[in-house]
Amino acid sequence: MTIFDRSWYGRVLVERVENLIDEEAWMRGYAEINDFESQLAETGGVVVKMWLHITKDEQKRRFKDRGKAAHKSWKLTADDWRNREKWDLYEEAVNDMISRTSTAAAPWHLVAANDKRYARVKVLQTVSKAMEAALARLPAKAMS
Repeated sequence: MTIFDRSWYGRVLVERVENLIDEEAWMRGYAEINDFESQLAETGGVVVKMWLHITKDEQKRRFKDRGKAAHKSWKLTADDWRNREKWDLYEEAVNDMISRTSTAAAPWHLVAANDKRYARVKVLQTVSKAMEAALARLPAKAMS
C-alpha cells in the first residue's frame, strides 16, 4: 500500500495557484496524473483517491484552535494564513483537478470532512469497499 499525500497533485494545485510554473506545465500535469494512475490500475493496483473537503469557516475554526493549543500550534504557520487568502483560487484548482483526473480506473471520492469522525469512517469504508471489489475481481485460484 502506498499513500500519496497531495504530492502528485501539487503541480495542478500549489504550483498552479502560486504561479511557480506556467499554465502549459500545469495543464500537462493532468495528462501525466491520468497516465500514471492508469498504469497503476493496469498492473493490478487499486487506486483510491479521496478529497477531504472542509468549509472555509471550518478551516478558520481549526486554525484558531490550533493557534491556542500548545501541542498543536506547530501545525500552523504564517503560510497557512497567507494561503487561506487564496481560498477561491485553490477551490477553482481543486474543482479542475477533480473533473480532469477522475477516471474510471481512478475516480475521486469526495468526503465531507467538517466532522472528523464522520470523515475517518467514510475513508475507511471507501478503502474497504475498493479493496473488496478488487478482491472479488480476482480469479478463485488466486484467492487460495
